[in-house]
Amino acid sequence: MYMLYVVDDVTGVTYLDNIMYVVCGKSSTIRLYNTDTLSPLDVVINVTGMTDPCDIVVCRHDRQLYVAEWDCIWRVSVDDHSYVKWMTTQSSTGTFRVTTLSLTSRRLLVTSLQPTTLHQYSTVDSQLLHHIPLPQYVRWLLHAVETTRQTFVVSHTGTSQHKWQSAVSELSPVTAVNAFRLSN
Repeated sequence: MYMLYVVDDVTGVTYLDNIMYVVCGKSSTIRLYNTDTLSPLDVVINVTGMTDPCDIVVCRHDRQLYVAEWDCIWRVSVDDHSYVKWMTTQSSTGTFRVTTLSLTSRRLLVTSLQPTTLHQYSTVDSQLLHHIPLPQYVRWLLHAVETTRQTFVVSHTGTSQHKWQSAVSELSPVTAVNAFRLSN
């Protein structure tokens, strides 16, 4: 059995092929590890301007990493390590604070803690596909993923029964708040 120790504030992990990509809080680098041996690679990706990443995902189709900070998302090539500030949290729907990312096919799902909303973007052209505010009783939006049925499964704290109750709920982007179903 292999053991990997990263002595730092790890905030996100993803992998592609046999490389694991790790981001740590208060760091401008993406660390690379061999997934077979869990040993660090001799190369890191430095992203000038990135200061405090909170999550990372990879798109297998375009071989791009998407790295979240509270106020923006960076896109980083796994092949040549080029990068760009892909988007900021200023949008036509207002300002939001990124907490986590998930990716399905070519759709990036962004969770926001303030306000508690989901934003879904196309990784092809960075267009906003869905903006979904959650019910007011949702105090903390922890994470979300898109299902194969194109609904969203959401982990959150705060339900219609109790403000500190934790739950996993399913949400349809078509009817937004009306489709929010408690399934704890």
